Amino acid sequence: MATHGKRYRKISKDAEEKVYGLSEAIRFLKAHQSAKFDETAELAIRLGVDTKKSDQTVRGTVVLPNGTGKKVRIAVFAAGAAADAARAAGADVVGNEDLIEKVKGGWTEFDVAIATPDAMKEVRKLGKVLGPRGLMPNPKTGTVTDDTAAAVKESKAGRVEFRMDKAGNVQVPFGKLSFEEGKLLENVNAVIAAVAAARPAAAKGVFIKRCTLSSTMGVGLRVDVRD
Repeated sequence: MATHGKRYRKISKDAEEKVYGLSEAIRFLKAHQSAKFDETAELAIRLGVDTKKSDQTVRGTVVLPNGTGKKVRIAVFAAGAAADAARAAGADVVGNEDLIEKVKGGWTEFDVAIATPDAMKEVRKLGKVLGPRGLMPNPKTGTVTDDTAAAVKESKAGRVEFRMDKAGNVQVPFGKLSFEEGKLLENVNAVIAAVAAARPAAAKGVFIKRCTLSSTMGVGLRVDVRD
């Protein structure tokens, strides 16, 4: 059975068994950093949906006002003018048949994949490679588009994707603990608003049932987002 280290146990002891306000929780996480690296702040939301019904699936994207604090590596599947636009916008790797063959071989050294509708005819065949890693381009998240330049710029600026898991939970990173408190607060509020806006029409009752803020090496703090 896994055991936590002394630092984690000390932080856990300092954390009170209560419901925190968002600002209060962010201050706690920033004051109790234990790693030697810049930890990521994350929001976890338990949703009031029926996970067995496909019309209650929750998925979407949100552009964080202050970015993610992470260098995002972007691969774009495109040809012609769309490929040129992606390169000009700062995509890390751009290609079509050549890139598809490279990914077929198992190469996935990127964080976001973008594809034009034409390229998707072949990119769909990469489902076994991209699907399990959450990298498959999808029109619902804006990663299947002819406007590759805009998609690249949004991803570089801090667009993150969220997707409900099989248990009805959504986990979204919203910045680094090195960010100022105000910037983290703006980011997490943007995430909450985006998830709330993604509520399926078929969902009944309370949609956002429980929220927890945590950091890479820190404890989870239950937060009140009713306001």
